Amino acid sequence: MDLTAILSILPIFGFVYALLLAPTLVLLWRSGRMMRRRGLPLLVVAALLGFVAFAPMAPYQLQLVIAGDNTILGDLLPVILGGLSVFFVAALAGGRTFCGHLCPIGAVQEILSLAGHARVGRTRKTETMAVRFAVLAVILIAGVVFSVNVLGLLGLQDFFLLNVASVSFFVFAALMLLAVAVYRPFCRLICPYGVVLALAAAKAQYRFRRTDLCIACGKCERACPVDEAKEGDLKAECYMCGRCAEVCPVDGALRYSRR
Repeated sequence: MDLTAILSILPIFGFVYALLLAPTLVLLWRSGRMMRRRGLPLLVVAALLGFVAFAPMAPYQLQLVIAGDNTILGDLLPVILGGLSVFFVAALAGGRTFCGHLCPIGAVQEILSLAGHARVGRTRKTETMAVRFAVLAVILIAGVVFSVNVLGLLGLQDFFLLNVASVSFFVFAALMLLAVAVYRPFCRLICPYGVVLALAAAKAQYRFRRTDLCIACGKCERACPVDEAKEGDLKAECYMCGRCAEVCPVDGALRYSRR
């Protein structure tokens, strides 16, 4: 098989990979086999799939659906909508597994967050959600009314295709680099699909929960980069990074379980 054939298969592989892994990660977290360090290889694979195959790009595909870009979607529209639905159901079942380890955009930001101390705006959940809903309104109006691809203008595709000749490449690159100081800025401020999955995750059956063994030391709360580890938090903004479970000093005090 020549290189051209391999490259043509990779986007399909990326999409199928995410479809299979999204529900599988729910099962792995539930079984206790998943932990933060085991998620690192998944982040690397997701990032590489983004640059090599531009897949699985659920936020961008949703943007194409909103803008009605049938020249790109074509006959793949039912498949794409089916895939987006699978990720939504997985989020309803066990949180944002797609966002956490399978989305190339999220993976790049997660990896970059390891290079710094991404704590700026950590406790600003209300403000970041307000910004995201405002951005979503802009994306919907621009797409539905004017057929404008906002994410394209921001340089999402140019960045992952390494189109350095485009100014928008550097716009999106700057947004990604911001992840060193601000945890997942694209996910928390811009991503239209993230809004959909956040609403699903807020109703998730399985999530990180404290048990009666919790000693209220506060370590999980301080470790959480999105301030979602407090008792009673909806976990809508939980990206399944596993930092809370990693720092918990009491075995069994914090579990990924059903309510």
